[in-house]
Amino acid sequence: MPEKKIQHWTESLFDSVYALYETAREYQTAHRAAQVAVQTVDVDRRKLHEGRVALRGLRGRADADYYRTRRTSPHEKAVFGLYGLYSRSESELRHRYDEAAHLFASGAAWAVGAVQGGETPDVVEFNTDEASAPTRHQLSITGLGRYAGAGELTAAYDQWYAHMCAAEYAEDLAGRDYVSDHEAGQMHDAIGSALGLADSAFAYGLLAQRAVSFVLLEPRRARQSELAAARAAAQSAQLSN
Repeated sequence: MPEKKIQHWTESLFDSVYALYETAREYQTAHRAAQVAVQTVDVDRRKLHEGRVALRGLRGRADADYYRTRRTSPHEKAVFGLYGLYSRSESELRHRYDEAAHLFASGAAWAVGAVQGGETPDVVEFNTDEASAPTRHQLSITGLGRYAGAGELTAAYDQWYAHMCAAEYAEDLAGRDYVSDHEAGQMHDAIGSALGLADSAFAYGLLAQRAVSFVLLEPRRARQSELAAARAAAQSAQLSN
């Protein structure tokens, strides 16, 4: 059985970040599909067929059993049932996409900071909560003055931060016992902005992933130099023999 090739830490670390990207993209795609599914059964856009059916079944009473017939609209029941099913799925996938996108973005940011600090991690590391679920790192990245994409990265972070603040504000207003008309309008706007939180985290993660490649340039060059020196030493040893 051939031996498994051992990756250098620079490669396995990048693969770790890339796996987080793939995870977030999977949930993004699934969430998009769920959103489309909800729209297909939007009762404001669908014409419900008025046809009805009769359902006749045995019903129990205290004094005797009897048959009861009731009429129902099967198409209406199907559309409303699917709307509830798809809506619950969309909500669950939105939550999972949000978590995956933030783990991707914060994992990439952590990798950048670790390499900048002289560490050589072979994978992205996360702390876990009481349920053993990974907890996100901070998303901010500093010390990339020489990086050509630093400005774009900062702008993406600011965009994410604006969505995060909107989400927190909307949650705060929703938890209050009384909300004025003015605050209700602000909450509506904040909720609309908060819906873009996962997408903004994913977009930031893509740029942070590029920053990972940037900070790995020097360690990769050093690795290539080591390999070249090892090959030269091996060739020299063969010639001397």
